[in-house]
Amino acid sequence: MTHYLDSIVILIPIYDDWESLSILLINLDKQLSSLDIKVSVVIVDDASTVTSVNFHFASEWKCINTLLVVELRRNLGSQRAIAVGLAYIQANITCDAVVVMDGDGEDKPEDVPRLIDKCCEEYLKKVVFAYRRKRSESQQFKIFYLLYKKAFQILTGRHIRFGNFSIIPRYSLDRLVAVAEIWNHYASGLIRSRLQYSEILTDRGYRIAGKSNMNFTGLVTHGLSSLSVYNDVIGTRLLVFSLILIFIGLLLIGVVISIKILTNLAIPGWATFTIGLLCLFILQTTTISLLLMFTVLGSRSLYTVLPCRDYQHYVIQSYNIYPEISHD
Repeated sequence: MTHYLDSIVILIPIYDDWESLSILLINLDKQLSSLDIKVSVVIVDDASTVTSVNFHFASEWKCINTLLVVELRRNLGSQRAIAVGLAYIQANITCDAVVVMDGDGEDKPEDVPRLIDKCCEEYLKKVVFAYRRKRSESQQFKIFYLLYKKAFQILTGRHIRFGNFSIIPRYSLDRLVAVAEIWNHYASGLIRSRLQYSEILTDRGYRIAGKSNMNFTGLVTHGLSSLSVYNDVIGTRLLVFSLILIFIGLLLIGVVISIKILTNLAIPGWATFTIGLLCLFILQTTTISLLLMFTVLGSRSLYTVLPCRDYQHYVIQSYNIYPEISHD
């Protein structure tokens, strides 16, 4: 495969997972050593409670030329850490593409060359995501993940079946950092941006060391964050659905009145009781419709975080671990 890339940056958000990262970087260096590409690694330290200097990193790599840590002022979560990292790279580092991956080993280093190949096949015009065909989580997680994907499709009209693991060519990076939606959810925000993207099939890897900081609450929050990117679309769809319910309620009231007046099928008191219930249903649905309408309109006037403009507010310092430690 002919490569159109001379240099790439690998962006990895980290929260206290330095032990896994140190092993991951060794594996990454081995996988990329056969490629004639200049590789830099940018670690976004999401306000870790354990500092990076407490862990051992290789004194010399064959392929990785630079290891830079961008330290955040507060814990933002992986999605916002990615947004800050992308904006930092776009503003400060010259490269042909950025690879986004997790630092725990679940995104496999051997898939990075495949992402690079696919990106080159697309002539550096498309973001390439890694789509996991096989997952290693529990059956309970798989069921909830399937429900999440179906809910996302129904509420937004779009499909989402990939996570953070991806490669972004410079052409797309310069545009992506001006997409406010990636602040809440990287993959969902990119879909919303209408930037072109494609996929490769991969298998999920296994955590290298330690335990995941993500619990069930965090997973639910992550799913809701992806939906929040489409709050106007979801609000509009729910509004239309509410109006349909109101129309059905009015139609049923008309049917009840017709039965009461035109037939002898009515049971004494049933028409009044049924119409009362339907009126209550219509009143509640109308209230929900109005709330949805004002929520959608209000969300359009809210101040949004723009990564390319606001990322500097969240960066406390950046420093090199490799080739040498030098604090700014």
